[in-house]
Amino acid sequence: MNRVVNVFRFVAGFVVIMVMTLIVMVAVTLLLPFRVARIYVCNWWGHVVGRSIVFLAGVTPQVNGWERLKGSMPAIFVMNHSSTLDAFSGIWMCPYGGCGVFKKEIVKVPFYGQLAWMSGHLLIDRGNTGKAVETLKDMAVFMNRHRLGIWIFPEGTRSRDGRLLPFKKGFVHMAIATGFPVVPVVVHGAHKNWEKGTFLGFKPMTMPVDVLPPIDTKGWKEETAAEHAQAVHDLMAATLADDQKPLPAPVAPLAAALQAPLAP
Repeated sequence: MNRVVNVFRFVAGFVVIMVMTLIVMVAVTLLLPFRVARIYVCNWWGHVVGRSIVFLAGVTPQVNGWERLKGSMPAIFVMNHSSTLDAFSGIWMCPYGGCGVFKKEIVKVPFYGQLAWMSGHLLIDRGNTGKAVETLKDMAVFMNRHRLGIWIFPEGTRSRDGRLLPFKKGFVHMAIATGFPVVPVVVHGAHKNWEKGTFLGFKPMTMPVDVLPPIDTKGWKEETAAEHAQAVHDLMAATLADDQKPLPAPVAPLAAALQAPLAP
């Protein structure tokens, strides 16, 4: 019975994405000369589709600090990434005027990818770090001009076990370029929704989300970008449960030998 319900959830989710995307693609096609308008239209699409998919996945979100999302705009929202569900919970929570960041390969995903390409949101090449940073900086100029925010997964890829991965520095460069605050969004347990090794094994669950207070970035400098990224990483890691905290870095054999106590 559970398998039948889960197949229904998957099919219903695909239909929601397909129908809503076809409708909105007509609108964004008409709005091709107006990038900001396309961003706002796709924000509306994200709120409807994102919340629908979260519901169909059997997830009940509990957002603590919801008022900090809209209330912090324009801002740079950074969210941990441990599940396919994150893409949908992110576009649901992202306030109007918030731009998403997608890897360029997203265009290969039916419906969703084509809309991402036409949306006016940001597509980056993860395989070319220098080009990706420059794209983010160019986007920062556009954001400043139109007072737009951005929603980004600073790990750059999805964690396979739910544990927080190291952060890339792109969001720091954007914060320095815009002067916007950074708002950490910490999602708990999303990786448990679709059980590994199962066919559409959706697991109904409550998903707590903590929207942390905005971080003032006006004193941030390019020379200390790695330190700023690590500070935000550590703040989010401290908020996560033990099973999602990053594991300690492995100690090299030589270093381990040097740290070992001397025999009496």
